[in-house]
Amino acid sequence: MSKLPDFEGLAMFAKVAEERSFAAAARTMGVSVATVSRAVTRLEERLGGRLFNRTSRRLALTDYGHTLAERASKIFADAEEAEDFAREASSRPRGLVKLAAPLSFGTRWVAPLLPEFFRRYPEIAVDLQLTDAQTDLIGDGFDAALRIAALEDSSLVARLIAPVRRFVVASPAYIARFGRPQHPHDLVAHQCLSYTKRSKHDVWRFTHRKTGEESAIMPTGPLRGTSAEALLPTVLEGLAITELPEFIATQYFPDGQLEPILTDWGLPEGGLYFVTPTARARPAKVSALADFLIAELTDARWSAEVVMGWKPPPQLRRRP
Repeated sequence: MSKLPDFEGLAMFAKVAEERSFAAAARTMGVSVATVSRAVTRLEERLGGRLFNRTSRRLALTDYGHTLAERASKIFADAEEAEDFAREASSRPRGLVKLAAPLSFGTRWVAPLLPEFFRRYPEIAVDLQLTDAQTDLIGDGFDAALRIAALEDSSLVARLIAPVRRFVVASPAYIARFGRPQHPHDLVAHQCLSYTKRSKHDVWRFTHRKTGEESAIMPTGPLRGTSAEALLPTVLEGLAITELPEFIATQYFPDGQLEPILTDWGLPEGGLYFVTPTARARPAKVSALADFLIAELTDARWSAEVVMGWKPPPQLRRRP
């Protein structure tokens, strides 16, 4: 005998006891009369007692059935209440959302949006974990993530929010002192700071925007780091060149602190994605956060065209 109670049998018994009819109980529950009859018979055999006296015209609870009917009805009612509560919770935006985001992007572009989100959804809390490491959404129990990458895991559901370009940049002081590289190969003779993930060497891969020529270099310089923000002070001081994502680089273009170089060459363009483990039965709290962030981030306010009115060269302008 199973150690688990026969919840289905108890529920169907409770409904038959309430309706005083197998047929009426079957109609109410949307199942066949045979299904109800088998469930009640199975329960009687399991419990070792007869629950109903049946005749061709009448159905009545036995004394034993009376002793069980009230408790079975309570179990049925509690189960309905639990389902109603879960259904409401899944359709009403409330509860905790565990969200992962890249460190620099999350600090600069996600965190400032959250006060407005909390005003709109006061019953939702967000556990925002900022890291440039690749998080395991399922293994680490995340509800969702913002990712800037070319996604590979087909088990995840990803929604593209906006493209994200990358720039090779240097300060005017560096260019004045060491010259402006004209070809990616020229970078071999320059101090280039490397952004690394998980201790892997960084490689800068270029494609000429007109000819399609490809070039790749491994940057060498006095500093490597797992955060692009950590490279900025050295670059801003005019000591090196680095490669930055658009959402960081464009903050330094309008006032001339940094300049994009090698603009005839393109680096692989990434995308900002909202990622969830699955699209099925997504809780309302996650859908609310997804809709909010997608609406707020789709216009890419970090883009070179938007940030402080900076106008990129024609070859860098976004395609419509």
